Amino acid sequence: MTLSLDQARTLIAATRNKGREMGLKPLSVVVLDAGGHVLAFEREDGAAPGRFAIAQGKAYGAVMLGMAGRAQMARAEAQAYFMAAVNGVYGGQVVPVPGGVLLRQDGAVIGAIGVTGDSSDNDADAALAGAQAAGLDAEA
Repeated sequence: MTLSLDQARTLIAATRNKGREMGLKPLSVVVLDAGGHVLAFEREDGAAPGRFAIAQGKAYGAVMLGMAGRAQMARAEAQAYFMAAVNGVYGGQVVPVPGGVLLRQDGAVIGAIGVTGDSSDNDADAALAGAQAAGLDAEA
């Protein structure tokens, strides 16, 4: 199974809707496929222009490591040297904090969603709502 553009759009729309429902600051949302390539991205009005790189870094770390943002942050806290090395391997593209949500279907990684704009935990909660709306299994 691969992630489709329609699914990516559903993920983004539902994530943004959840963000508005929660009263979050303007969000930036990216969806990556299983290879770490961008399928879709939206930056809400008022979100800082640099948010793309943060959203992508959250999602990229999730898909490349097969480990969601919360697990990456725990690993970074326990083994900072490991995550620093991983970030070196990936050219500094990994942002190991909540908001990078791993997407699975039938146990296989099919991509990730990266959300930034509010607190990392709120970003992750909004992303989980997006995954649920798209009918995908997700790990935050």
